[in-house]
Amino acid sequence: MYQSLEELIEDAENAGQPIWKIAADEDAREENISPEESFQRMKKMYLAMKSSDQQYDPTLKSRSGLVGTEADKITKRKQNNELLTGNFIGSVMERALKIAESNACMKRIVAAPTAGSCGVVPAVLLSLQEKLQASDDTMTEALYVAAAIGGVIASRASLAGAEGGCQAEIGSASGMAAAAAVYLDGGTERQMASAMAIALSGMLGLVCDPVAGLVEVPCVKRNVIGAVNALTSADMALSGIESKIPPDEVIDAMKSIGHSMAMELRETGKGGLAGTPTGVRIRQAVSGGMHDKNA
Repeated sequence: MYQSLEELIEDAENAGQPIWKIAADEDAREENISPEESFQRMKKMYLAMKSSDQQYDPTLKSRSGLVGTEADKITKRKQNNELLTGNFIGSVMERALKIAESNACMKRIVAAPTAGSCGVVPAVLLSLQEKLQASDDTMTEALYVAAAIGGVIASRASLAGAEGGCQAEIGSASGMAAAAAVYLDGGTERQMASAMAIALSGMLGLVCDPVAGLVEVPCVKRNVIGAVNALTSADMALSGIESKIPPDEVIDAMKSIGHSMAMELRETGKGGLAGTPTGVRIRQAVSGGMHDKNA
């Protein structure tokens, strides 16, 4: 697994191959399988993302009752052409909510890179596939790009909210999706890295403050923010706008910020929104409700 985006890009440039192919070959070596087997496994993950979107149940709520049914509200406004952001961003919002809600409702999702951030990458990729009319194989290549970015972040910093706050989850997912979006639009490897850096820079300092300790509030709606951030970051990079801070240094900054965060802001369910008066009341109500159901 690569520990530097600069190293990954240099290897791709020297080999005259795209990042996705470098990542696929690296995965095949690490897993001791053929490149063809690696590709089919990654394609299976992409198809699982599509399935998560298609099998969304608009009537289902999480056990706590805190999330569920909200993606359908975006769907209805989109169908009526009422969204301020337009139908494409509407589709991204809709899918991010669908898949993140499905996670809270114990349905099948792909952790990308985590369950709490599972809606970001699929929302971007599925919506772009629809817009660009790309094949599943092309989307699988884009997923390799996202995975390569996530691999560097994981080895260089962290993907865990308990260690780095939500910047490590939604922020990382947003950076991964941004790079994949640039790939799909024909951008260069360095534009992919810049998109990741711009997206992650916008998420630095984001705390992990799950209300009642559940991956529901504000997690589900943050998937929408991460997905939209990925697309605006991709467009900036594709327009020739570069991150002034090198991508590897942005990842290092995320790690440093995560280590500086108070424990209460790293997935404990005690600080941030979870620590507000309403957050505390929700925790007490949910705890009581769960106790009653288990009695």
